[in-house]
Amino acid sequence: MDAKNALVVFQGKRIRRVWHNNEWYFSVIDVIAVLTEQEEFQTARKYWNKLGQRLRDEGSEVVTNCHRLKLQAEDGKLRETDCANVKSIFRIIQSVPSPRAEPFKQWLAQVGYERVQEIENPELAQERMKQLYEQKGYSKSWIDKRLRGIAVRQDLTDEWKKRGIESQQDFSILTAEISKASFGMTPLEYKKFKGLKDENLRDHMTDLELIFTMLGEASTSEIERVNNPSNFIQHKKASREGGKVAKTARLKLESKTKRKIINKENYLDAPEKEKRKRLDNYAKSG
Repeated sequence: MDAKNALVVFQGKRIRRVWHNNEWYFSVIDVIAVLTEQEEFQTARKYWNKLGQRLRDEGSEVVTNCHRLKLQAEDGKLRETDCANVKSIFRIIQSVPSPRAEPFKQWLAQVGYERVQEIENPELAQERMKQLYEQKGYSKSWIDKRLRGIAVRQDLTDEWKKRGIESQQDFSILTAEISKASFGMTPLEYKKFKGLKDENLRDHMTDLELIFTMLGEASTSEIERVNNPSNFIQHKKASREGGKVAKTARLKLESKTKRKIINKENYLDAPEKEKRKRLDNYAKSG
């Protein structure tokens, strides 16, 4: 999700949010600050600490359902802070006496309605995503591949879920197996190779890197369907085999073009569209 879209405004007050587990999570402290009309961050934080303790004592699961997620702080750095989804935020609002409670509920429902629309009509979600990538400076050609890659990834995770893979950790392990077989690096190693930190690796892949990532995951999906693995060891084997399909194709292309697919290119210092123009101009001048 675009960082610009991770900030929303209620009656002139900024509320940070982050896309997590396919839904928006909002900064609890920012919400508390709005409801209690507090300007100071520390005051709102103290209020939330006391409220959180009271809710725990009452046996409420609201605090347990909050997640410590990274949001941009006032100093520009990403720091962990308590975040909650729309459902939990509604419960928190009920615990805070405030004249702003009702208008805030209506505002929150409208913010969440975007997501409801996207669930009912996936094309809206895809269109919004296209717009976000365009705003960030990606070309149409790259965006088409990135969105196709998201669909391929979703198909793969669906196949895993059908066969009992549910935890995020297991998804990460299997994804690492595919990446290692496809590119010789896990996603974490790949990010370091490209000089990335918290950025999304695939948002910094070139067209061909995206294509071979898709090939590895699409191949794994097909192997999963055919072999129907019944335990985690078999899932890991299927992931490696899917990645090897991508590796074989990658190496064959590299041997024909004499150019490496894997590279340190990223879009930290210049947008993808701009870098694409530079490469095109360089190729024409050469």
